[in-house]
Amino acid sequence: MITRKSTVDGGGRAGGAGTAGRIGAGSSQDMKTRQRVFAAILEHGPIPASRLAQQMNLTPAAIRRHLDALVRAGRIEVRSVGRPNAGRGRPARNYVVTSDGHEDLETAYDELAVDVLGYLQEHAGEGAVAEFARRRMEAIERRVAPAVEAAGPEVAAKSRALGEALSREGYSASATPVAAGTPMEAMQLCQGHCPIQQVAAEFPEFCEVERESFARMLGVDVRRLSTLANGDHVCTTHIPTSNFHRPLLDIPYGSYGARTRTSTKEASGD
Repeated sequence: MITRKSTVDGGGRAGGAGTAGRIGAGSSQDMKTRQRVFAAILEHGPIPASRLAQQMNLTPAAIRRHLDALVRAGRIEVRSVGRPNAGRGRPARNYVVTSDGHEDLETAYDELAVDVLGYLQEHAGEGAVAEFARRRMEAIERRVAPAVEAAGPEVAAKSRALGEALSREGYSASATPVAAGTPMEAMQLCQGHCPIQQVAAEFPEFCEVERESFARMLGVDVRRLSTLANGDHVCTTHIPTSNFHRPLLDIPYGSYGARTRTSTKEASGD
C-alpha cells in the first residue's frame, strides 16, 4: 500500500513556507488585503499605485504600505512607463508581478493539487490516484510517441527524439550517450525540470507511470537513477542500447509494488 506523507503541520496549514510567508509579515487583515493587492496587480498590471488605491478603496498611505511589503518580498516590482502625450517629465511608476511572484502562484497550485489528490485517495481509494496518474501520462504519451516512432528503430535515436519531445512538454530534457563502445553502452535521459515536482514528491505513482511510458515508447526496459521529486538535481533515466541490454518487460499500467512515499529516500541509502 502506498501511503501519503502528511503535508499539514500542527496548525492545520500546508507544510512549507506557504504563500502567506512570501508576502511579508502583518496582521491577518493585512495579509488578506495584501493578497488582494497582489491579485489586482496580477490581473491589471502594469498599474500605478493611484489606480490601485482607487480600485481597492484604500488611502495612498495604505496602498503604499502594502506595495512596499510586496516589493520587499520580491513578489512585485516597479516598472517605469513613459506617459503618452505627456512630454518630458518623470516616467509613471507602475507595478507588475515578478517572475518569483508567478512561481509562488505555481507553488500554490501545486499545494492545491496535492490536497485534491489526497482527498481523492482518502475517499476513492489508493487506485484512484494511480488511475489519474495513468490517464495523465497516456495523454502525454499520445503527444510524444509520434516523434519517437518517427526517429526510426534505433534506441539511441528514439531516446534523443524523446528528450526533444519532452522539452516541448516543459521538461527541459535531453538524451546523451554513456559508456559508448562498451557492452554497457546506453543513453542517459535527463530532465532538468518537472512541472509536477511537488505532486510527484507526495505521489510517486506519477514517476512510475512516466518510467513505464518511456519503456513502452523506446521498446527497452529502462531504469530510473534519480528524480527531482526525491530531492535530486535532475531526473535521470538509464536507457540500455547495447546488444546485452535486458529485454523489455511486460509493463502493464499500475504495477507499482509495495512502495511507500516515506521510504523512498531510505531505499536509495540516503
